[in-house]
Amino acid sequence: MKVILLQDVKNYGKKGEIIEAADGYARNFLIPKGLAVDVNKQSMNQLKQQKETKKAEQARLKEEAISLQKQLKDIVLDIPVKTGEEGRVFGSVSTKQIIEEMEKKHQIKLDKRKMKVDQALNTLGMNRIVIDLYKDVEGIVSVRLVEKK
Repeated sequence: MKVILLQDVKNYGKKGEIIEAADGYARNFLIPKGLAVDVNKQSMNQLKQQKETKKAEQARLKEEAISLQKQLKDIVLDIPVKTGEEGRVFGSVSTKQIIEEMEKKHQIKLDKRKMKVDQALNTLGMNRIVIDLYKDVEGIVSVRLVEKK
């Protein structure tokens, strides 16, 4: 029996896939539990609409990511830090601090888990941080550590 999965089903398939399942498994488990629906014209049209909606949503998210990427390119974020002798920074600047400064100064919300920080930010001057904004779209944040007065 052919069914369209409404949710991911382990060892069978992912949401939105059309699979061939045993008649008893489909009628007694998948359909009553709301995990699948029988394949017919109406369900195929629904599936097609859902795929189009998802595609449009992904295109919109990618456009937003590209516009955010252009915004981030022009921003230089100054973060004041405590320093000691010879300009040494006490501790280092965390991604959380960068996110908070970005939100406070530029009203841009970013996800700290998507930041790629290769080394600790513990030297005065410019640092560049890469952020994954979307699939194949990366933004670069310029962070300048300045001495706190």
